[in-house]
Amino acid sequence: MSLLVVGSVAFDSVKTPFGEVDEVLGGSATYFSTAASYFTDVNLVAVIGEDFPEAHVQFLSERGIDLEGLSRQAGRTFRWRGEYSYQLNEAKTLDTQLNVFESFHPTLPEAYRDVPFVFLANIDPDLQLDVLNQVKSPKLVACDTMNFWIEGKRDALLKTLKAVDILIINDGEARELADEVNLVKVAKKILSYGPSTLVVKQGEYGALMFTAHSVFSAPAYPLEEVFDPTGAGDSFAGGFMGYLAKCGEVNDSNIRQAVIYGSTMASINVEAFSLDRMRALKQEEIASRYQAFKALTFFEEY
Repeated sequence: MSLLVVGSVAFDSVKTPFGEVDEVLGGSATYFSTAASYFTDVNLVAVIGEDFPEAHVQFLSERGIDLEGLSRQAGRTFRWRGEYSYQLNEAKTLDTQLNVFESFHPTLPEAYRDVPFVFLANIDPDLQLDVLNQVKSPKLVACDTMNFWIEGKRDALLKTLKAVDILIINDGEARELADEVNLVKVAKKILSYGPSTLVVKQGEYGALMFTAHSVFSAPAYPLEEVFDPTGAGDSFAGGFMGYLAKCGEVNDSNIRQAVIYGSTMASINVEAFSLDRMRALKQEEIASRYQAFKALTFFEEY
C-alpha cells in the first residue's frame, strides 16, 4: 500500500570527526522517503526553493517517489548546519535558515488524500493536524516531533497525538514529553495521550517499542564505521513505515519486524554522509543486514 510523508527537504552542512560536507541533500522527508521507497510507493509533500538542483529532484524521482506534492517556491531552500563530537549521539546546531520552509503550509494533491499510510515528519504540530484533516480515512498515522515543539507548542502537539496511532521519537524527547525519567513510566503516560504504539529511538543503544500489552527491544547494529548520524532517525522511520505499508496489515508481529527494518535502514544510512550510502543500495544488502540483526539476539534454548 502507498505511503504519504509530509516534512522537510533541505540542504545540510555537516561536520563529524570523520569528515565534513557542505550543502548536501538532507531534510526529514528526504531521508524518510528514500528509505521507505525500498519497500513501497511513497508520496512526498514538501517545499523547495528556486536554488534546489534538478539533479536532486531526479534522484528522488528515480527512487520511484511521487513528487506531485513537492512545491518549488520563490526563495532559498531550507538549510541546516550542525556538528557532531566523537559521541555522535546528538548534533550541535550551528545555523538554521528556514527560508521557504518558514511559510510552508502543506496542501495535499487530490490523489494523495486516499493514501492509507501517513507519516507526519518533524514539523509544526498545527501543520501535522492540518494534514490529517486533508486525509480522508487513513489506515495508519504515525508522527515524529522534537523538543522545540514539546516546549513551545505542547497543547497543539497533544491535540495532534490524539489523532495519531504511532509516535516515533528519541528517548530524550520521550522523557521531556512525559515529564518522567523511567522509560516504562514514560511509555505508559505517552500512550495515555492517544497513540496505541510508542517507538523510542535510543541511538547506539537501539530502539524500544511499547504498546499497552507488550514491550519489544531491538539492539543497535555494531558498525565498524559511522560517518554521519544525520537522518538516522528519519531513515529509521522510513524503513519502519515502509515495511508496514508493504505488509498492509498492522499487528504486533508486523510492528516488531518494522522496528528491525527501521533499524536496518538507519544503520545503513550512517555509513556515509548525506544519502550517499542509500543512492546505490541494493535490496540484497537490506536483506543481509536484516538477517544480521536477527542473529544479534538469537540463541538456542536447551
